[in-house]
Amino acid sequence: MMVRVRIVLVAAVLLAAAAVAQAQLRGHGGPVRALAISQDGKTAISGSFDTSAIRWSLEKGAASEVLRFHDSAVNAVALLRDGRAASSGEDARIAIWKPGESKPVAVLEGHKAPVAALAVSPDGATLASASWDHTARLWPLAGGEARVLEGHKDNVNGVAFTPDGKSVVTAGYDATLRIWPLAGGAPEIVTLPTPLNTVAIAPDGEVAAAGADGKVYFLTANGKLRGEVEIGTVPIIAVTMSPDGKLVAAAGIRGSVAIVDRATRNLERTLVGPGLPVWSVAFFPDSRTLLTGGTDRMIRRWDAIKGEPIGDLLAGAPQDPLAAYAGDPGAEVYRACVACHTLNGNDGVRAGPTLAGIFGRKIATLPGYNFSEALRKMDIVWTPETVSKLFEVGPNEYTPGTKMPEQRIGSPEDRAALMRFLEKTTR
Repeated sequence: MMVRVRIVLVAAVLLAAAAVAQAQLRGHGGPVRALAISQDGKTAISGSFDTSAIRWSLEKGAASEVLRFHDSAVNAVALLRDGRAASSGEDARIAIWKPGESKPVAVLEGHKAPVAALAVSPDGATLASASWDHTARLWPLAGGEARVLEGHKDNVNGVAFTPDGKSVVTAGYDATLRIWPLAGGAPEIVTLPTPLNTVAIAPDGEVAAAGADGKVYFLTANGKLRGEVEIGTVPIIAVTMSPDGKLVAAAGIRGSVAIVDRATRNLERTLVGPGLPVWSVAFFPDSRTLLTGGTDRMIRRWDAIKGEPIGDLLAGAPQDPLAAYAGDPGAEVYRACVACHTLNGNDGVRAGPTLAGIFGRKIATLPGYNFSEALRKMDIVWTPETVSKLFEVGPNEYTPGTKMPEQRIGSPEDRAALMRFLEKTTR
């Protein structure tokens, strides 16, 4: 009897250890920018600032394929109905991948700026893309010319199809949500109080959109505002809807994920991670389990109902690079920059150049970093005044041709705090 009990206990321990091992997925060398999960819950795909996409076996908790094609950060990924995958990013190209193939089977070109989001139509026949070139495009996956959706006045950051497959919704940094009828004709245009970063749609057609002001806005399928939920005061980067439509998960730059009950508009719970920005979220088909990807390069698994991590929350996580500056208001503003820039030139490679020694340095002259030709032609010298101006008007206006994500800091006090922080940490 004692031997049998021990065997059962050992088996239980091994099963628990296996579950913990499967809970966290690690393989990217940079922040995890995008996530998608297959309809059967067996496969996921992720995209990263490290320029790669990874196809994961969620049953094994391991990478099955590393997909390398893009020249820079992979901003968006999607899993297609026939088992293929799509990835897109800063290089403005969309790659279509077959399982087991080391190179894309097709490359979709036409966008003139980074592609920020992808969505697949309910019938699986069309891929939608949203781009910083102020357009969205509809690509027939069987082949043929893309339909271009024009009208946004700024970056298009989000795209989603309505469940009936009759419309596609785009969210832009121009603070507009646009509902485009796929049969043709002008879109319904809804202006919201804030620049928009992301959009998701429930099975009943209700739209959830979020952006710079930290609120999630809920609208009817034809664009009528139904309500809003305040998550915080910092930008929301990504939202996703549970497949049953009951929950909305909203991720932000402070490193937490808010779980909202869609029916009651209540903020039910907050998933608190290592404190670094969370860039991507995706629900499993069970509408309960959630994957998150963030700045710490980890993909984490959560129970969204209990509000708890599955497995060890900090397993394999790097130390918070801003822990030494706790309480510094400038450090909190800088937290949104951690994904791409280090303060010390010896802290490894990120998507953007290190900020070590930035003040007094001419733009695009740091050795060892591949700057765009547009930046190399500029005469800007980085000082507290010029860096502050960059965030006041935005990188797209101040440094046209940059690959830097569009970020503005509206508060003069926050910009001043960031400059003081950089002056003391980048010398």
